Amino acid sequence: MTTASDPSYPAHWEADVVLRDGGTARIRPITTEDAGRLVGFYDQVSDESKYYRFFAPHPRLSDRDVHRFTHHDYVDRVGLAATVGEEFIGTVRYDRIGPDGRPASAPADEAEVAFLVQDAHQGRGVASALLEHIGAVARERGIRRFAAEVLPANTKMIKVFTDAGYQQKRTFEDGSVHLTLDLEPTAESLAVQRAREQRAEARSVQRLLAPGSVAVVGVSRSGAGVGAAALRNLRDSGFRGPLHAVNEARAPGAEGDLLEGVPAYRSLRDIDAPVDLAVVAVPAERVPQVVADCGEHGVQGLVVLSAGYGESGPAGLGRQRELVRQVRSYGMRLIGPNALGVINTAPEVGLNASLAPMPAPVPGRIGLFTQSGAIGIALLSALLRRGEGLSSFVSAGNRADVSGNDILQYWYEDEATDVALMYLETLGNPRKFTRLARRTAAVKPVVVAKGGRHTPAGHVVPGTRLPETTVSALLRQAGVIRVDTVTELVDVGLLLASQPVPAGPRVAILGNSESLGFLTYDACLARGLRPGAPLDLTTAASAADFGRALAAALASDAHDAVVVTAIPWVNEGASADDLADALRDAVSAHPGKPVAVVHVELAELVESLSRADVRIPAYPAAERAVRAVAEAVRYGQWRRVNAESGHVPEYEDIDEAGTADRLAGLLAEVGVGDGVLTLAEADAAALLARYGIRVLPTLPAPTADAAVKAAEALGYPVALKTTAPHLRHRADLGGVRLDLAGEAALRRAYGELTGLLGSPAELLPVVQAMVPRGVDTVVRSVIDPAAGAVLSFGLAGVASELLGDTAHRIVPATDRDVAGLIRSIRAAPLLFGWRGSDPVDTPALEELLLRLSRLVDDHPEVVGVTLEPVVVATEGLSVLSAVVRIAHPPARTDLGPRTLPSY
Repeated sequence: MTTASDPSYPAHWEADVVLRDGGTARIRPITTEDAGRLVGFYDQVSDESKYYRFFAPHPRLSDRDVHRFTHHDYVDRVGLAATVGEEFIGTVRYDRIGPDGRPASAPADEAEVAFLVQDAHQGRGVASALLEHIGAVARERGIRRFAAEVLPANTKMIKVFTDAGYQQKRTFEDGSVHLTLDLEPTAESLAVQRAREQRAEARSVQRLLAPGSVAVVGVSRSGAGVGAAALRNLRDSGFRGPLHAVNEARAPGAEGDLLEGVPAYRSLRDIDAPVDLAVVAVPAERVPQVVADCGEHGVQGLVVLSAGYGESGPAGLGRQRELVRQVRSYGMRLIGPNALGVINTAPEVGLNASLAPMPAPVPGRIGLFTQSGAIGIALLSALLRRGEGLSSFVSAGNRADVSGNDILQYWYEDEATDVALMYLETLGNPRKFTRLARRTAAVKPVVVAKGGRHTPAGHVVPGTRLPETTVSALLRQAGVIRVDTVTELVDVGLLLASQPVPAGPRVAILGNSESLGFLTYDACLARGLRPGAPLDLTTAASAADFGRALAAALASDAHDAVVVTAIPWVNEGASADDLADALRDAVSAHPGKPVAVVHVELAELVESLSRADVRIPAYPAAERAVRAVAEAVRYGQWRRVNAESGHVPEYEDIDEAGTADRLAGLLAEVGVGDGVLTLAEADAAALLARYGIRVLPTLPAPTADAAVKAAEALGYPVALKTTAPHLRHRADLGGVRLDLAGEAALRRAYGELTGLLGSPAELLPVVQAMVPRGVDTVVRSVIDPAAGAVLSFGLAGVASELLGDTAHRIVPATDRDVAGLIRSIRAAPLLFGWRGSDPVDTPALEELLLRLSRLVDDHPEVVGVTLEPVVVATEGLSVLSAVVRIAHPPARTDLGPRTLPSY
C-alpha cells in the first residue's frame, strides 16, 4: 500500500506543466489515497469517452477497478494523474507486459499504456503532457516501448500518439488500431515537445498581458497605497475591458459603488462577472485567501505586488513557495511576488497594471523584461525621455513563477515586438535560456544586461558555478547581445528598434566637427569596426548640407552604417527641426542602412529625431553611439552565420552501448550522492577510446631502470615527465625532458630530474613516446548544475590561464559550433600559421571536440573530462593526458518532459 508519505513514493515524478491553453496542471503519481478522487473523476467522464477507454459500456468503476487503478508498485505498474486543485482531469497508466502480452516484470521492456481525459478538459493538451511524463517514467524503469490499443473512432487519442514524434508502428487488428511507440527520444519528438512548450508558455503569458477583465484586490478608500496606485494606472491607461476594485473594508451591501471611478466590491467572490487577471496588493498574510478566491472564481493569472516573501528571509521564502504551489493548484500563473507589474500598449488592450510612477509608455516595438522594480522604473524613464515606446513590459519581482524564459516564448511569436530587452539578475536555467534566446535571436534581437554576480534575495534558482566570462560566451553563442549596463541596454535597444541591422562593419562618419568626427573614428577602431575617414562638413554646414552628405553615404556601396556627428550651429537661423527633417529625408530616400546621431548639447535634436515615423536614435557621446552600432554589426554577423544551423556528425566507430555498460559497471560501487569518481588512467583511456579518442600510452618510471624498460617498450625517442600534482603540466618548472634519443640520455635526464626536483616517490615520473611537434592545447568538458554540459577550449600554458583566453560552447556542439570555438580565442592565430609557422590540423581538432561533445551528451554520467595537453600538429593530433570524472547522472530538466521550475 503506497501513499504520498511512503518512502517508496516517487516524489520526483511530480511536476507542474503548462497546458495548450496557457493554464497549468499538476502531474503526480496516483496513490491509494486517491480512490475517492478517481471515482469522482470517472463520474465526470462521458459515456463515449468511457467506451473508448474500455471498448465496451462501462458506466461506473467497480471496487476491483478502483483498487487496480490506485495500487501501483511504481515499477511494473504506474499510474499518473493530471490535477487542477484536488480534482483529477486526466489519468494515464502503464502495465509492463511480456512478449505474450501478459503482465511481466523486468527485464521485459514493453508496457501497455492507456489514457482517460475528462471531456471538459479535452483539447487542452492534457493527454500529450501525460504521454511525455509517463514516457520519461517508463524509460527510468527500463521500458523501451509502449503498446496501445485504440478504437478507430477515437481519432483524438490516435492523434496524441501519432503527433508525439516517436518512432512507431501502426497496424489494424481485431477491429482496433494497434500502436507501438519506441520511447527513445528522437530529434522529431524533441522538436514536437519544444514546439508544444513554446505555444503553451506563450499562451500563458498572453493571458496575463491581454486579459479581458481585471480586478485590483487591496484598494484603499483613501486613495493611498499600492493597490490604489495600480488601479489609477489601469484606469488612466484606458484599459479596454471591465475593471473592478476590491476593498475588504467596504460595508456590506455597498457592492458596485464606485472607488476611484471603478465599481468596487468587498471580495472578488462578489463580482458577478468573469475576471481574467487579478492584481493583488494586500499584505502577504492575506494573500492565500485572495488566491483561493481567485481560483474559485476562475481567474487565469495573478500579478502579486505584495512584498514580504523571499526577499524578507527564510519565513518569507516559505510563504513564497506555498504561494506558487497554491496558484498552480488552481491552474493559474503568477507574476511576482514583489513585482512592479505589467504593461501592454496594444491599442486593443491598453493595460498598465503596474506601479510605474511616470506616464504610461506609448506603443512601440520594444519588449522590456526586468527582475528589478527599481531598474524597471529607470529603464521606462530612459525610454520615455528618448521618445521610444514599448510593446510590453514585465517586471517580475521575485520571479517565483513566470520568468524571462516564459517572456521569451511570448516575444518569439509576438508580432508587436521587434526587439527584446532584458535586465536579468539571475538566469535560472541557463541551458533553457540560451536555447530559447538562440531561437528568438534568429528572428529578432535579444539584448541582455545581467546585473549582480550573486543571487538576489527572493530569487530561488539553481546556482551556476560558471564564471561570468563563460556565461557571457554562452550567451553570445546563442546570439544574445550582452551589455554591461542599463544605459547600454537602452542605447542598443533604441538603435535596433528603429534601424535595420547592418550588413557589415564599414562605417561612414560625417558631421560639422572635425574633432568629434575623429573621436568617433577612434571609437569605431576600438570596437573592431572599419570606419572610413570622417567627412568634415565644417561648423558652417546647413541642414541641407547634412542631408546631402548623409544621402551620399547611404547610397554608397562602400558603407554599411553611418554615424552623423553634430554640434551647435554657428548659423543662428538653423533649428533642430530643420536638421532632423533633412536627416529623415535622406534616410527615407535611401533605406536599408542604420544611422546613428552623435550630438553635443542639442537636446532639441533628440526630441525632433524621435517624433516622426522615421526615427533616428541620438546619443550624447560618440562612444555610446559606436557601441550600439558595433553590437548591431556583431548581431548581424551572427544572424548571417547561423542562417543555416550546423549538425552533429555521426561517427561509425562510436560504441555508445558499450560505453553505457562500462559506466554502469564503474558506478556500481558508487552510491547515489556519494560524489564524483575520478577514473584511473587506464579506465579513462579505455572509456575515451570507445568514442574514438586515443590517449597516448604512459608508462610509470619509479626507477631509472624502469624508465629504460618503458622506453624500450614504447620506442625511442621518448619524453620523461613528472606527474606530481604541483608539477603536472608545468614544463616551465623543469619537470619535462623531451627528445631523449637513447638509454644514456634517458638515464642522465632521470638523474637531473630527481636531483633537482625531488625523489621519484615525490615526482611520480612517467615515460611517453615522442609525438610530432605542434601547438599545445587544452580541451575540457564540465557539467554545470544549471547550464548542463559545457565544452571548453584554449591553448595550454600559464599565459592563457592567466589571461582567461578560453572559449566555451554548450553541448551538444555542432560542426559550426566547434569551428567557431577554436577560432574565438585571442590566441587562435597560432593555429593558423602565425608569423610564417605552419598551420596545424584544425579539422582533426574539430573532430576531437565533436567526439568529446558526443560522449558527454550521450552519457550524462561523464561529469568532467580534461584532455591536457592535446598537441595539434600539421597532420593529426596527440592527446597526451586525460582525466575523466564520473558520477550518477544529474537531473537534466531541459531534456526531460515539459515541466515548470520548482525551486
